[in-house]
Amino acid sequence: MRTSLVIRDLFNSLLGFVRTFGAFQLFFLRMLQHAPSLLFRRFGLVVKQVYNTGALSIVIIMVCGFFVGGVLGLQGYSNLARFNAEDSVGTFAAFALIKELGPVITALLFAGRAGTALASEIGLMKATDQLAAMEMMAVNPLRRILVPRFLGGVISMPLLAAIFSAIGMLGAHVVGVNLLGVDVGAFWQQIQQTLTPSDVYEGIFKSFVFGVIASLLAVWEGYNAIPTAEGVGRATTRTVVITAIGVLFFDFIITAGLL
Repeated sequence: MRTSLVIRDLFNSLLGFVRTFGAFQLFFLRMLQHAPSLLFRRFGLVVKQVYNTGALSIVIIMVCGFFVGGVLGLQGYSNLARFNAEDSVGTFAAFALIKELGPVITALLFAGRAGTALASEIGLMKATDQLAAMEMMAVNPLRRILVPRFLGGVISMPLLAAIFSAIGMLGAHVVGVNLLGVDVGAFWQQIQQTLTPSDVYEGIFKSFVFGVIASLLAVWEGYNAIPTAEGVGRATTRTVVITAIGVLFFDFIITAGLL
């Protein structure tokens, strides 16, 4: 009897997951359906969301990027000094930031700052019946509210990742060159000689994929939040947790696929 209950619970959980995943895919397709027309006809809405999600996140991105670059400079110098390769600190920091840490940490910071703001904003609009009121007035809330926020996040993520990597290289330069005495010419020359356009493209591709994941999950959780204060709080928490898992999972998949 107990075994049959366990099997039934597992089956119901699996069925619920399949239904939720299917609804999520349909939601994504609906977003893509409205995205092209909105980009050309209501571009002002997208620009506003780029400001809300991207520009307002620049400070935390720059501060974290500088200190991450500084840590890479310290770690790179202390480890490369064992092999008398201190001049390769810049290469070490550049590869780590552009290909890996830049897109990943930017996506996690984006989820913690902009993703939670999107989820809570949309969830609050649902809890106060603003979305229902728009439907009563024959205004599609998905097109008017969700798609601009989704596109704003997708556009902002690669830009934020580029800023993070650039400020991170500045932090690595300050620590490696100014504090530890690495030759400035060797620092930048080795970066130019070893870093290829394909490495940069990999970082751009990752940041774009992570932007889609973080923005889509934020608007999905907000739109499907239970219309109560507790429900909005849970949706905000799920946004951060699921985005972090999704970013790290797809980072592994993309990295393995590009090897």
